[in-house]
Amino acid sequence: MLRLRRNFHFSRHFLLLKPFSTAAPPPPLHLPLSHPTYIVWGSNTSVGKTLVSAGLASSFLLSDSPSHFLFLKPIQTGFPSDSDSRFVFHKLSSLYRRRHARLSLLASDHVLNASLPVLNTVSGCGDGSELAMCELGRYEEQRLVGEESGLGSRLICKTMYAWKEAVSPHLAAERESGVVDDALVIQSLQSCLNSGLGVSGESEGAETRAMCLVETAGGVASPGPSGSLQCDLYRPFRLPCLLVGDGRLGGISGTISAYETLKLRGYDVAAIIFADNGLENEVVLSSHLRDRVPILVLPPIPVDITDDLMDWFDNSQKVFDSLKEIMLSAYSKRLNGLREMPKKAKNIFWWPFTQHKLVPDEAVTVIDSRCGENFTVFKDQGHEFMTQQFDACASWWTQGPDAALQTELASDMGYAAARFGHVMFPENVYEPALECAELLLAGVGKDWASRVYFSDNGSTAIEIALKMAFRKFSIDHGILDSQECNAEAQRTELMVLALNGSYHGDTLGAMEAQAPSCYTGFLQQPWYSGRGVFLDPPTVYMHGGKWYLSLPVGLQPETLRLENAFFNSRDEVFDEKRDGSDLAEIYSAYLSQQLSYSSKSKSLLGALIMEPVIQGAGGMHMVDPLFQRVLVKECQDKKIPVIFDEVFTGFWRLGTETAAELLHCVPDIACFAKLMTGGIIPLSATLASNSVFESFIGDSKLAALLHGHSYSAHALGCTAAAKSIKWFKNPQTNLNINSEGTSLREVLLKYLSVGIHLFYQRLQLWDENLVYEISSHPAVKRVVALGTLFALELQADGSNAGYASLYARSLLLKLREDGIYTRPLGNVIYLMCGPCTKPDSCSQLLIKLLSGLDDFISESRENLESCHS
Repeated sequence: MLRLRRNFHFSRHFLLLKPFSTAAPPPPLHLPLSHPTYIVWGSNTSVGKTLVSAGLASSFLLSDSPSHFLFLKPIQTGFPSDSDSRFVFHKLSSLYRRRHARLSLLASDHVLNASLPVLNTVSGCGDGSELAMCELGRYEEQRLVGEESGLGSRLICKTMYAWKEAVSPHLAAERESGVVDDALVIQSLQSCLNSGLGVSGESEGAETRAMCLVETAGGVASPGPSGSLQCDLYRPFRLPCLLVGDGRLGGISGTISAYETLKLRGYDVAAIIFADNGLENEVVLSSHLRDRVPILVLPPIPVDITDDLMDWFDNSQKVFDSLKEIMLSAYSKRLNGLREMPKKAKNIFWWPFTQHKLVPDEAVTVIDSRCGENFTVFKDQGHEFMTQQFDACASWWTQGPDAALQTELASDMGYAAARFGHVMFPENVYEPALECAELLLAGVGKDWASRVYFSDNGSTAIEIALKMAFRKFSIDHGILDSQECNAEAQRTELMVLALNGSYHGDTLGAMEAQAPSCYTGFLQQPWYSGRGVFLDPPTVYMHGGKWYLSLPVGLQPETLRLENAFFNSRDEVFDEKRDGSDLAEIYSAYLSQQLSYSSKSKSLLGALIMEPVIQGAGGMHMVDPLFQRVLVKECQDKKIPVIFDEVFTGFWRLGTETAAELLHCVPDIACFAKLMTGGIIPLSATLASNSVFESFIGDSKLAALLHGHSYSAHALGCTAAAKSIKWFKNPQTNLNINSEGTSLREVLLKYLSVGIHLFYQRLQLWDENLVYEISSHPAVKRVVALGTLFALELQADGSNAGYASLYARSLLLKLREDGIYTRPLGNVIYLMCGPCTKPDSCSQLLIKLLSGLDDFISESRENLESCHS
C-alpha cells in the first residue's frame, strides 16, 4: 500500500527584485551533459505539450530504477489558474498512486518569479510598486512512499516566470509591467539546468538516472516576454528538440512549418509526437520528412474537461515508453559522437596552418554550434558539458553577425537556394547579384569604382586585381597597342610595388605579389620568386598609453622632430593635417627615390598593392596612414594602378566600411571578401574604376578579362552579402553605427557621480582605460586598437618571437578556459569582435586578457627562477 505524506508550504515573505534591465551580463553558458536535456516545442498553442511532458515524466519515473526528472517551464501566462508545472506535479502524483509504484517519489512544484498581479492574486498582497517582477517563492511538495523503502525517485517542477493574463507572453509582460530581458531568462534557465536536479553532473551516481525537459510556451515562433521569438530566445542552448505536432485539420502544415523553423535555426529534432484525430497526418508527415525523424501518434485526447486523463495516460504508456527510448538513444549517440570527434579528426583532417605533431587530442576544440559571436564547445574535464567561447579570432577574420543577423542570413540564403540554386553568371543577371553589385558600388566603391567582378575568395580576388592592374598599366604606358600583344610586349616583365610584412593570399600569383616571409619560403612555395619591389613601411603602435611612430632603418632622417615621433591620441595618427608636415615631405622624397630606382630596372612596376592601414597575417601591424597616403599619390601620379587589398580590412573591420576612408584616398582597384557576406559563405569582389574597365574593351573576345570561376556571383553568396552590407550600416540593426551609417560611432555617455556634478565618458568598442592599461603591462611590447580589432605583441626574443613561436601557448590556454577562443600569430595575440558587438562584451574580453597577462608574467618569472636555481 502507498503511504502519502503531503507537505504544502506557502511563504508570504516576498523579496522584491531590482528591475531586470539592470542585471549583470550572464556568465558563459555551461550545460551539463551528464543526463539528457530536451526542449519541448509545440507546432501551435493547445497541441498538448504539457500532456507529453507529463507522459514522459511518468515513463521515466514509474520504473524500477531510482530516477530524477526535472520539468522546467521558463515562461507561464494565465497563472495561477493555469500552471503547467503544477499540472505535471499533480498528474505524476496521481499516476504514482494509481500504478502502485515500487519506489518512493518526492515531488515538488516551485514558482520562482511572478508579476505583481500574480502576487496580489495568490497572496492578497501587492502594493502597486512599479518594480517589474518579484520573487514569489511558492512551493508545494508531496512525498509518496512506495512498496520498498530506501532510495527513491525525484520529480522537480519549476515555473521560472509567471504572469496573470492568459495571453502571449510579450503582451502579458507589457500589460503587467513585467518585461524580462532575454539575457535574464537565459541566465535563470542556465541556473536551473545546473542545479535543478539536486545533484551536480560531476557527482551524480550511475545508479540514478536523470532527465530534464524544458517546455516552451505556445508555438515555436511565439514571442517571449521581451518580444523575441522563443525559437531565437533559447537558441544559445541549442537543446535537442521534441516537437509536439498537430493531428487536427491543418495540423500537417503547422507541424511542417514548426519543424522547418527549428531546423532553419540549427536545432536537432529528435522526434515528432501528436495525438490522433483520425486524419492520419502521420502518413503525409512521414512522406515529407522521408523518415528523417521518428513520428509517434498518441491516442485521441478526451474532449470531456472533467476527465482526469488517467485512462488516457494508461493507454498512452507504450507510446511514451517508445518516445523515451528514442530520446535516450539520441542522447547517447550524440554524446558518443562528441567524444570520438577529436581522434577521428586527427586521423583524417589535414588542417591549414597547423603542425599536427604539436596538437594532442585534448587540444582539439569540438565545436557543436555557433550562436552569434559565440562557439558552443564540448568539454570533458572529468565531467562532460557544453560551454561557450567567444570567437575572438572571428574565425579567421570572417565573422561579424550577431545572433539576429545569423538567423536572417540563414533564412535569406535558404530562400536564395530554393529560388535559384546556382545559375551561370556571364551575360546573365539575377536579383541577388545585381543588388549586391549596386550596394558595393554605393558603399565601399562610392565615388571611384564603376564595375564589380565577382569571384570565390580573397586570394582569387587579388589575382584578378593583378590582371586588371597590369592591363591598365600596359595600355597607359604603350606596352600594348590597341590591345594587341606584340613581341616587345611579351618580353616585358611587370612587377608589383608592395610592402614588407604584406600578405595577399595563398594562390601562386597572389604569393608572388607579397614580400618574402615564412609563407613564401622554399618549404611552402618552391616556385616563389617574389616579383616585386618591397618597401619597409613605417608603423604606428601604442605603448604605455601613447602612440609611437617606428621608422625603418632606411627612413630615419636626422632632421625628424620629436613631435613627429609620437602622438597623443589615435585620432592624430589619421589627421589629414599631417599632409603638411615635414614627415610627409620625407616620405615623398624617399618614395620618389625608390620609384626612380625601379624605373631604371629592366622590370617595370605595373601595380602598387597593399593592405590599407593594417597588415593582418604579417603580425597585425598598423602602417602609418600618412606613408600609405603619400605612396598612393606618388604611384597615381606616375600612372601606376593602385590596388587596395581589403579582404581583411573592409566592411567595418577597422571602424569604417572601407579602410580607404581612414587613408583619405581611393584606389583604382580594391578587393573585398570575408566579412562581406557576414562570413557565412565564401564570396569575393574586385572593384575597379571605369578607366580600368575600359582597358579590357575591344573588338576581340581575346581582349576581354579571361578569368572566371564556376560559382562566380553565386546567388547564396550575393544574397548573404546584400543582407550583411545593409545590416552593418543600418543604425536600427547595428547599434554601434552612427546615425549616418558611415562609421562605428563613439558615444559620449553622461553619468551622475557623487554630488551634483555630471561626468562624461567616451564609449568605444575597446575601453580606452583598459587599452591603456594593457599597453603598459610588462609582458606587452606594443598594442593596436582600431575598429573591431585589438592586438598586442608580447615581449619576446629569439625563438620566442615570430610566427613559429609557441611562447603564447599558456596564455592561449588560459584565455580559452576563460571563454575566449583565440588563435595567435606567434607571439602576437589579437581579439576581434564584430561590427555589432556590444562594448560591454569587448570590455569583458579585455578584462580577461589583462588577467591572463598577469598570470602569464607570473608564470614566466617562476620559470626563470626555476631555471636559475
